[in-house]
Amino acid sequence: MEGSEAIRPDKYGAAGNGEQWKDVGRFQKTERRGDTFVLRGERGGAAVLFPAEGIFRIKFFRKGEPDLSATVAIDPAFRQKSESGIELEETGDRVVLRSSLIALEVDKSTFALTVRDKEGKVLCHQKSLAFHPRSGVHALYDMPQDSHFYGLGEKSSFLDKRGERYTNWNTDVYAPHVPEIEALYQSIPFVIHMSGKTSYGLFLDNPGRTEVDMRTHAESFAMGCSTGDYDLYFIAGPSVKDVVTRYTSLTGRIELPPKWALGYHQSRYSYMDQEEVLELARTFRDKNIPCDVIYLDIHYMDGYRVFTFDPVRFPDPRAMMKELRDMGIRIVPIVDPGVKKDPTYPVYREGVQQEHFCTRLEGGIYFDEVWPGTSAFPDFTDDRTSKWWGDLHSFYTENGIEGIWNDMNEPAVFNESKTMDLDVIHRNNGDMKTHEELHNLYGLLMSKATAEGLKRQLDNRRPFVLTRAGYAGIQRYAAVWTGDNRSFWEHMALAMPMVLNMGLSGLPFAGPDIGGFAHHTSGQLLVRWTQMGAFFPYFRNHSAIDTLRQEPWAFGTETEEIIRKYIGLRYRWLPHIYNLFQEASMTGMPVIRPLVLEYPDDPNVTNLCDQFLLGDSVLIAPVYRPDTDHRAVYLPEGAWFDYWTGEKLEGGRYILASCPLETMPMYVKAGSVVPEGALTQHADDQTNGNVTFHIYGAAARTGFKAEYSLYEDDGATYDYRDQTYSRLNVCLEGKEGGLGLSYAYAHRKYEANRSLLRFKLHRPDFAVKEVTGLASVSAEQLQEGAEGWHVDGNGGLIIQTADRSAGASWTIETAK
Repeated sequence: MEGSEAIRPDKYGAAGNGEQWKDVGRFQKTERRGDTFVLRGERGGAAVLFPAEGIFRIKFFRKGEPDLSATVAIDPAFRQKSESGIELEETGDRVVLRSSLIALEVDKSTFALTVRDKEGKVLCHQKSLAFHPRSGVHALYDMPQDSHFYGLGEKSSFLDKRGERYTNWNTDVYAPHVPEIEALYQSIPFVIHMSGKTSYGLFLDNPGRTEVDMRTHAESFAMGCSTGDYDLYFIAGPSVKDVVTRYTSLTGRIELPPKWALGYHQSRYSYMDQEEVLELARTFRDKNIPCDVIYLDIHYMDGYRVFTFDPVRFPDPRAMMKELRDMGIRIVPIVDPGVKKDPTYPVYREGVQQEHFCTRLEGGIYFDEVWPGTSAFPDFTDDRTSKWWGDLHSFYTENGIEGIWNDMNEPAVFNESKTMDLDVIHRNNGDMKTHEELHNLYGLLMSKATAEGLKRQLDNRRPFVLTRAGYAGIQRYAAVWTGDNRSFWEHMALAMPMVLNMGLSGLPFAGPDIGGFAHHTSGQLLVRWTQMGAFFPYFRNHSAIDTLRQEPWAFGTETEEIIRKYIGLRYRWLPHIYNLFQEASMTGMPVIRPLVLEYPDDPNVTNLCDQFLLGDSVLIAPVYRPDTDHRAVYLPEGAWFDYWTGEKLEGGRYILASCPLETMPMYVKAGSVVPEGALTQHADDQTNGNVTFHIYGAAARTGFKAEYSLYEDDGATYDYRDQTYSRLNVCLEGKEGGLGLSYAYAHRKYEANRSLLRFKLHRPDFAVKEVTGLASVSAEQLQEGAEGWHVDGNGGLIIQTADRSAGASWTIETAK
């Protein structure tokens, strides 16, 4: 006998043939409400705001009134802004909203959108937008033949994303990391579209599943979302730099990190006990290999319970921290969101009693499996829970810890979907939503809670937070690493365009696991990856539990010596790298940059991603293939100097660079200044703050100028916010009969521990007659600290002087 189940409708296919996508319909009217314009159509509408110059926000809605709330991706400081003086113009066939830089046109018959610059040139055309009956939204934008696409955060494949399609859905991908993987750990639904000499950005602020498709349509690209609102920000250029600057003003910029976070980091899954950690640190110091951080992976915990130390493996963590700090090394432990279900465990008990965990709508805590076994998950969408979680970090700070590593926070779960069930409920500060709608925010909100908790506990010291998962705006709270890569040459190569696009997406503090996390590295791969990593913003060596060890000395003395050299180079370059981080905190410019950012008119660099720029003037060309002793390097326009040999090379062409294992090709642009400090074993060592300013390509002619502005502070606290910093300006300028060299403090409320400044002119195009006001001295006298000038064996000029608050200037007279 059969029941009604025999005629279940799903046996006969989907009901109704067609869930038709519908557009907004014909325009009906405009309503102005202060700074907001509401454009209504037959089946929905859009609210438009101009929150800042060169940016407008358009939020589409189906019925009723638009909800103008924003996600945490938008910097709270930005939310208070609004551009005034917006002009509204309405004709028979269109509505125009005009700001100081851009104009938005709405076609009344189709609701199509056109964005123009103030000269009337079309920047962007949204030809269609359609709603799905079950909440999806999909829009198409014009894509000319010369289009290039950048940004989108952590995505695989090459720099230019034309021809690719990506899903934004934070996903724990242990394997494989290959170009066809469309979703990884970070979701940044922000794309930069460059066409000709014009660029603009689109940011779709939706933390559910979104898609960006530059592959499917020959003349269009698409952006869409599966749930929630189509809340779009248009960000004007005209240059890619302009777009990045405006985007980072919208979603926020990094805080200046502690200087120790910019040093070398050593990690493994896992360093198993206290003695192994201490022995590791002692080995770094015995071998004179600089290091600032050692990580503790999940085995430091008691049964994988967060906010605990295993009492057998780590019997005295406080004493361990003290011994490490005496060596200049810090510990950064891993903290995952899964809280073990254990009624005797205080963190779990508090979370249950105070209702901090994610739940089902029908009631009951959501449980699933992660490292500790059955676990509950904090609901970071609720401010009350975030404060509770942040306060729990006193467990670490009271043990002398100032940095935390957030992992598994996509969130990763050991089930078929690899994440939290989509119907789990988030309280969201009273605006309840499902996990499906807020999935991509989970990692960001966890890192936000962590960073804010550490700040409350560290007494004005800057914390460091590292995260695997995030969403737009994550840069305000954490650095990012690119997850579980492999010890493959291909993964080393993939890291370059991935980190470069992360920089263009507002995440300047990013990097991969050096040497590769999984699989087995080799000595050659570890050398080449360390050479590249020494100039990445985030510099950590990390390897998996069942792989070959890959500490710097793991492959013998030859590789150890090369790795020591490049880690040491990182520390010598810290004054310049710290300067670039300070610039990123102020302007949003990435620390490492694709060449297209600085040379947008050069057709050779639109998809060049096997080399990169450190700042705007140092070119790094890693070797990313085995057994390679030569590689092609593209030098952009201008003259460049080989960092190792000093050879001058004309740009605008490819060269064949020699690169034996001990050499990674590096070039400095003529007219550039690069400061180097003393070699130290850790970043906090301020016993010798002397700086050498290396000046390349000095020319004794009118019109030549090389400048640098060196920012310095204590590298540890927030005192710089109270003006406790210094800014030292250096200028070398050609003039009749020679050159003028000067330095002057524009601001000096912080004083580095140094007595001398040195200026070295590499391969100048002149011979020196004298330097007025200084005596000619020998190399030995310079070494002993004498003031004066000296010409080295390569014709380079070295000037050494006392570091005086009043500054100084000299004239370099050239020989006839």
